[in-house]
Amino acid sequence: MILQETYSLSNGVDIPKLGLGTWMVSDSDVEQAVVDAVALGYRHIDTAQAYQNEAGVGRGLKAVGVPRDDLFLTTKLAAEVKSYDAAVEAIDASLKALGVDVIDLMIIHSPQPWMQYGEEDRFFEGNREAWRALEDAYTAGKLRAIGVSNFQEVDLDNLLSSCRIEPMVNQILVHVGKTPKALIAYCQDKGILVEAYSPIAHGVLLEHDAVGAMAEKYGVSVPQLSIRYDLQLGLLPLPKTANPAHMKDNAGVDFTISDEDMEVLKNVPQIEDYGEASVMPVFGGKL
Repeated sequence: MILQETYSLSNGVDIPKLGLGTWMVSDSDVEQAVVDAVALGYRHIDTAQAYQNEAGVGRGLKAVGVPRDDLFLTTKLAAEVKSYDAAVEAIDASLKALGVDVIDLMIIHSPQPWMQYGEEDRFFEGNREAWRALEDAYTAGKLRAIGVSNFQEVDLDNLLSSCRIEPMVNQILVHVGKTPKALIAYCQDKGILVEAYSPIAHGVLLEHDAVGAMAEKYGVSVPQLSIRYDLQLGLLPLPKTANPAHMKDNAGVDFTISDEDMEVLKNVPQIEDYGEASVMPVFGGKL
């Protein structure tokens, strides 16, 4: 069962292969979402400072009745934090908000502040400063693993050129119709686990005829096919939901997509229109 399977990060820490994303789940709703997910067998919860729900996630973790050591908690350093001192303060703020002594994985949310996302300035110096703060928190035992999100090869090269501890994770947008093959290969070649957020393309794949037909062929839902696709690429999917029925469905991925069908899915034309979500920087828009 996928919820019992793990990947091993480059430092030997085990991370569950499927996580619960909590983007756009309010602080008031996320506590119950965490409780429901853990009851279904989830052990990996993903949040972020930008989601403004770390406190709710922390309440949920305390309410589940599962030992803290059996749960894997990820949060993200706000994209706007690009200095050492600000990063140190933000890391401690997340520990306090979540109500934990140790965060299992903390990552830089974006190489660029959201309002400058996709622009020319890659904030190289600021990312090195933020990374140094994560390294120090890791060395101090506050974080069990550290990584990045939305980083391209050039951003990773910037960190790798000067870091003491190499990134263990890069969390990026990957789904059928958006498979950055070169970036995935680059990360995997360097021992960086790729996590895939929005594996269902923020719901767009639910209306995709070809993907729907493929799901029907396997007798599974579109989300199940989409999540399985990422898993077979060697990625860690993070489907977001607060609905227990969807959580259960998302974990029902104990089937195999054939090599031939994986090739078909890898070459689905790139999705450009994410509907209402298109205003989000990660989907090509500007907030």
